[in-house]
Amino acid sequence: MALTSINIAGTLGTAKNRLCAAGFLGLLGGGTAQASGHAEPWQLGFQDAATPIAEFIHKFHDGLLITITVITLFVLALLVAVAVKFNAKANPVPSQTTHHVGLEVAWTLIPVLILVVIAIPSFRLLKQQIVPPPADLTIKLTGNAWYWKFEYPKDAGGGFEFDVRMMTDEDIADALKAGKGKKEDYPRLLAVDNEAVVPVNKNVVVQVTSADVIHAFSVQPFGVKVDAVPGRLNQTWFRATKEGIYYGQCQELCGKDHAFMPLAIRVVSEEKYKAWLADAKKKFASTDPAVRTAETLISAR
Repeated sequence: MALTSINIAGTLGTAKNRLCAAGFLGLLGGGTAQASGHAEPWQLGFQDAATPIAEFIHKFHDGLLITITVITLFVLALLVAVAVKFNAKANPVPSQTTHHVGLEVAWTLIPVLILVVIAIPSFRLLKQQIVPPPADLTIKLTGNAWYWKFEYPKDAGGGFEFDVRMMTDEDIADALKAGKGKKEDYPRLLAVDNEAVVPVNKNVVVQVTSADVIHAFSVQPFGVKVDAVPGRLNQTWFRATKEGIYYGQCQELCGKDHAFMPLAIRVVSEEKYKAWLADAKKKFASTDPAVRTAETLISAR
């Protein structure tokens, strides 16, 4: 399956261009996103779920935590009972029993039944993650050393691509000095020069690949994580139900700057998405062939 890789004129790499990008994206949210989309200092637990799958993951995790806690306390109680009732002082004449059919059947069947109960929601969750519903929007994401590239296909109203690079401390300072947002709008090591934008309550399929080494696309509030493998096209999907900006990172050790290749996905209303799409076509205009995803390649045959 052919993968299209095109280069756009004027890749945003300088601090000046990044400031322009920050100002442009401020029109969409102005730093007043309805969800933080990243971990907070001293936070315990997961980031707030922004998709049905992430909510499912949180509930499944909480249920497993309760199950594990009950089992652990039960085993601890057994160990305490054995230590107290069957030590040499309390029980000087030990039992000579070597087999107990009922007990052996119980400690075999009960764990099996517990695993079966756990497997049912586990397989349901796995199916929901890997079998996407009909897509309202399909975008392509390519991992590079050490930045991301988003591509919006022409048949989805796009036909452009752009790079996503982390904003340095100097870039953030310049943006704040220029009056483009507040400090909290630029989380350190997460703020980027270009944000991907998607509409709220729409099924977004993300086709993921890599141009060099193995990376991994992950956005915790969406409950998605998939490897980006050179020469292979993987995919995942999400349906964000809350507007806001959500940050992701590479979660596969990929080299010296692995820790410095975040990405950001801004979820907006349908109207704001259409407005962004129209402006993005001009901003990321290219004379190269239109961006194509696997779906456009198949439909063209």
